[in-house]
Amino acid sequence: MDAIILTLAQSMPILKVAKMLDERDTKIWRVIIYYVKKSRAKEDFSRVSIVGIDETSFKKGHKYVTIVADIENSKVLYVCEGKDASTLTKFNEDLTNHGGEPTMIRSISCDMSPSFINGIKNEFPDSKIIFDKFHVMKMMNEAVDEVRKQEQLTVKELKNSKYLWLKNENNLSKEQSERFLSLKNQNLKTVRAYNIKSSLQEFWNSQNRKEATQYLKKWYFWATHSRLTPITEAANTVKKHWEGIMNYFDSKITNGILEGINSIVQLQKRNARGFKNIYYFINMIYLKLGKLKFELPT
Repeated sequence: MDAIILTLAQSMPILKVAKMLDERDTKIWRVIIYYVKKSRAKEDFSRVSIVGIDETSFKKGHKYVTIVADIENSKVLYVCEGKDASTLTKFNEDLTNHGGEPTMIRSISCDMSPSFINGIKNEFPDSKIIFDKFHVMKMMNEAVDEVRKQEQLTVKELKNSKYLWLKNENNLSKEQSERFLSLKNQNLKTVRAYNIKSSLQEFWNSQNRKEATQYLKKWYFWATHSRLTPITEAANTVKKHWEGIMNYFDSKITNGILEGINSIVQLQKRNARGFKNIYYFINMIYLKLGKLKFELPT
């Protein structure tokens, strides 16, 4: 029965499993939690050297968990409640308990959260911090949208055009593309902001750190002289996190795996219509994304 429960739970919402087996969901969870704990106890993290860190929401109201993944093996290593610096302390302890060595962690990819940065510096001082390009570009998109929101107060054509400036041009529908080109050909602040953002997107295609450094210096000058306050503020954030952004070109590590994991987690949460408690939520993540080896009775 345990093998059936675990097999079904890896591909179905728990309530559906309970209904199919005519069992209470609490029994299903007891089985899952038992085997997840047992399997994690035997995990070996001694070869882990490159990880990514991201937070994902448990429910509305600022309830989060932090997920740490082995980027090389696309595997969730550790999950805990919260998104502050203490999550790195907890991961350090869990890593050590599973045969890992903090000094072996060479690179950590994350967003520009001060909590994560401080946690990494305190717990993994030998590792390089790599600021994920997804989060850098997300910040730039938010800056472009802020310029648009300010400008639409006087330029009515910009209303309801938010996603035209955030989407890849190739992903726009015919109607959206026509509207976008019409706006893009006008002398608008939003167009200037968009061009600066697009230029930063091209930055990630630099061939090496030296080339990237020269490119980003020119981009930074352009952005800070744009006379667009949101863009200038975003550029100053880039400047503040310069080293971590440049570290990308030494390893080409991104948090793409974490973004994929986050998407799966949120999909599971929606399919389950939420979880009763955060403990169930964490165990669900391990079950579906931890690549655990379950020793099941035969």
